[in-house]
Amino acid sequence: MSERLRGKVAIVVGGGQTAGETLGNGKATAILFAREGATVVVVDRDEASARETETAIAVEGGRASVVVADVTRAADCARIAETCVAEHGRIDVLHNNVGIGVFGGPVELAEDDWHKVVDTNLTSMYLTCKHVLPHMERQGAGAIVNVSSLASLRCSPIPMLSYNASKAGVNALTRTVAMQYAAKGIRANAILPGLIHTPMAVDAVVRRYGLERDKLVRDRDRAVPMGHMGDAWDVAHAALYLASDEAKYVTGVLLPVDGGLTCKG
Repeated sequence: MSERLRGKVAIVVGGGQTAGETLGNGKATAILFAREGATVVVVDRDEASARETETAIAVEGGRASVVVADVTRAADCARIAETCVAEHGRIDVLHNNVGIGVFGGPVELAEDDWHKVVDTNLTSMYLTCKHVLPHMERQGAGAIVNVSSLASLRCSPIPMLSYNASKAGVNALTRTVAMQYAAKGIRANAILPGLIHTPMAVDAVVRRYGLERDKLVRDRDRAVPMGHMGDAWDVAHAALYLASDEAKYVTGVLLPVDGGLTCKG
């Protein structure tokens, strides 16, 4: 590999793996960051899943450690930042990759589900930024890469109010941080994945809502102008670019990774 992150320390939040037949965005990104020379701190609330990512990195000769945390809790987010600095001396990259979704519009959606989705998808990113940014500011450098969604711009045929609203909030959070910290050497950008073939997007939806897996995959493939869904590596490579010094003049960007869906009428 070209070691585009050589010497950097990267926190990957949501670096574990949802159960399923394909690779998740967070795990793929953690592995790719390590391949490109970063020391990776894998954060997940599921320790076994995080350890699997750590092992996958170690097998390839990379450097990784694990912090088990619930990023909807402020104390856990503070501990992530403090642990990273204590063990590695700095934080160069914060990659926020947690997210969940629940079907339903404002009438159908349970209030508890609204809070759960917003806390997981949006509040968590506020909290990780809150506790990582002071360390980046002291360094005079840093890159934040948040995973939003194309759903922040487009509504699917099935109402997902809390997911769409939370991801739109991620966009606003990202751009606000980008402007506040631009003169301090800190960049913030967001990736907007479209239809990506990941365990959360396919397998978890099938399990929760009893859908027919093959039909769901076919329908999602057909919806994309390129004729197929993307995969976790597509998202990971976008994250690598935004985290690397190649993007040193890029901040406040909302980058679609969607096979052309943004352009589709």
